[in-house]
Amino acid sequence: MSKIRILLADDHIVVREGIRFLLESRDNIEVVGEVSNGRDAIRKAGDLKPDIVIMDISMPILNGIEATRAIMQQFPKVKVLVLTMYEDRETVRQILRAGAAGCLIKRSAASDLFSAIEAVHQGEAFFTPSVSKVLLEDYVQITEDAIEVLSQRERQILQLVAEGYANREIADLLCISVKTVEGHKDNIKKKLGLKDQVDLIKYAILKGIISLNRV
Repeated sequence: MSKIRILLADDHIVVREGIRFLLESRDNIEVVGEVSNGRDAIRKAGDLKPDIVIMDISMPILNGIEATRAIMQQFPKVKVLVLTMYEDRETVRQILRAGAAGCLIKRSAASDLFSAIEAVHQGEAFFTPSVSKVLLEDYVQITEDAIEVLSQRERQILQLVAEGYANREIADLLCISVKTVEGHKDNIKKKLGLKDQVDLIKYAILKGIISLNRV
């Protein structure tokens, strides 16, 4: 069985050592590298092609949010799991906009870390309860029956978008063109009155289209 390959990005060496110790207790996980700033995280993501980057957002030279955004743009197959002390609405929104597949709050990382890694590796979203609560509270204006206006194909694409798949990956999975995927995404946003991909993800969480199992 192939191991889940992980890159650690955190400027606190004690934190990195603690996480590495936890990860190395599992036979199916391999820590392939460690970095202490966002710029090196991008470089190592390209060099090592890990399955998952565990990313702190408060790092020197380039913060974790900007590093996550760059990794998603340059290496879309690499998943990013953000580790942070902050759970305010604006931070959560920035993390989602950057394209992270999940978010762990540091105080609960020890208990949620392996569940988060497994979920993200399988292409699912993972957010700790406090983060999920922020997302849901921020999106209560969605009406209960709005999803009924979507076609079956649009619902499929909404789920794949919310699970973190890029347009090309969605196109390959559904055997359609990237242009068709983009057209469906535009239609979904128009039908549901959504503005961007952050709204799509929050909508999918609210409707249970993607399973967080953490609320």
